[in-house]
Amino acid sequence: MSTLTGALATPHVLATEAGMAAFADGGNAIDAALAAAAVLTVVYPHNVALGGDLIALVRRPDGVIRCINASGWSGRDSTAALMRERHGRALPVRGADTVTVPGGVRGWKMLRDFGARLSWARTLGPAQRAAADGVPVAESLARHIADPENTDLHDVEDFAGVFRPGGVGLGVADRLVQPRLANTLAALCADGPDAFYTGDLAESMVDYLRSRGSCLTAEDFADYLPEDSAPLSVPFGDLRVWTSPPNTHGFLMLRALRAIHEMGLTDPLGSDLGELMRIFHHGNRLRAERLADPRQVQVDCGSLVDDGLAEWSVTGEYADPVAVPHGDTVGIAAADSAGYSVSLIQSVYHAFGSGLIDPRTGILFHNRGTSFSLDDDSPNVLAPRKRPAHTLMPAMTTRGGEVRHVLATMGGQGQPQILTQVLLHALAGSSVSAAVAAPRAIVGLQADGNTIDTVNVEFGLGATARNSVLGRGLNVHEVPAHTEFMGQTNVVFVDRAAMTAASDPRSDGAGMVGHFPRHPLA
Repeated sequence: MSTLTGALATPHVLATEAGMAAFADGGNAIDAALAAAAVLTVVYPHNVALGGDLIALVRRPDGVIRCINASGWSGRDSTAALMRERHGRALPVRGADTVTVPGGVRGWKMLRDFGARLSWARTLGPAQRAAADGVPVAESLARHIADPENTDLHDVEDFAGVFRPGGVGLGVADRLVQPRLANTLAALCADGPDAFYTGDLAESMVDYLRSRGSCLTAEDFADYLPEDSAPLSVPFGDLRVWTSPPNTHGFLMLRALRAIHEMGLTDPLGSDLGELMRIFHHGNRLRAERLADPRQVQVDCGSLVDDGLAEWSVTGEYADPVAVPHGDTVGIAAADSAGYSVSLIQSVYHAFGSGLIDPRTGILFHNRGTSFSLDDDSPNVLAPRKRPAHTLMPAMTTRGGEVRHVLATMGGQGQPQILTQVLLHALAGSSVSAAVAAPRAIVGLQADGNTIDTVNVEFGLGATARNSVLGRGLNVHEVPAHTEFMGQTNVVFVDRAAMTAASDPRSDGAGMVGHFPRHPLA
């Protein structure tokens, strides 16, 4: 009898346990990632839901790595001109006009087709039971329910019915029960993900969204398909680093790694951290100016990764502090000794997404459409059946064709910066736990009151690194150690046959490694 080693890290312990149970039942890393992702839609609804998007990297035993882009598109009737009539110069943060077709569930199907072993009933069953029976409210969820930023949702009937029963917000360890979501998950267990896009579920979602003013139609749901594409990659030392192509901002991580090498930065986490922050400062500008959906707009990935690596953007422009929406995303890292690896990112974007929950299906919808521009001169301008510029970005590394690091994080616009720093810590010899726990720095609009020149620095970052940032003309804003908005990173490291996994102390998660006998599947 053979044995499989499986490793998994997620931002919630119940999701990690569900994924490890999938390993135990004969599944592989794909099955574990899918089971965990489904449970997260139940236990972490401020960050992820069935009504959200997914971007994933998957590596097969033959060494092939593919990117699954399940970011949803706008409706066929959605135009920038129409939205300017409704909202002026910019889309709102919440509401029906910020909802694009949720791509995540069909993303699960595409991921499963890469080699999963378990049935949909087995994969989604733990999530269905968690929704039906209820789960204790995690600290992160309780904070977001109580966050003053979300008070606009407190009197919204659909939201209040789930998260404020009896007019009182759920707190830590209170029980979150979602019977309608449980019924929806039961339908997906029976009929698979396509049931989300056609039939009764889709009809209910479309009717609900259109009653709130959405342009989305049944055809927009039925026609939607995720994209199976080649990832972007660059060499870095003896590694090759892989991530997702546009419409995502994975190029920012690759650009930074190329710049570290080309500019000869020997201490990017210390005396050269200021230089690294300036590299990302310029990258943030490139993202704002050039990132868009390559199915509709020409996006030169080569130039985004390779050109002008030593260039700096001017500081002091657009310096007014802004309010940055709280909430974000979940990241899952999974690997197994059979050769499967998955970095999966799934999201509702801002906390609780659009704030809309279909009362018949229990599905909460994301607000990813708020990322569209309404400026006709922007490559990211809203257009029919277009995907918005996206912050989700999975990552992994290989050495000699074998996976060495699987990395996934929440963190909004800071995701490329977080993953770069975690990888650099790993390459400097940090253990898997130390790499995700180490103090971070993130430049840009990461927290309330930030400008594009702000570098949020966690308490505990060394004086050398801090002074390096100040010496590059950027503004340092110190934040407490292990602050949630600095990301929740989940990683698996592979060293020959050994695997280690860790979940970020900024989350409610766990990283686990197990050894499982392989029995023939029933």
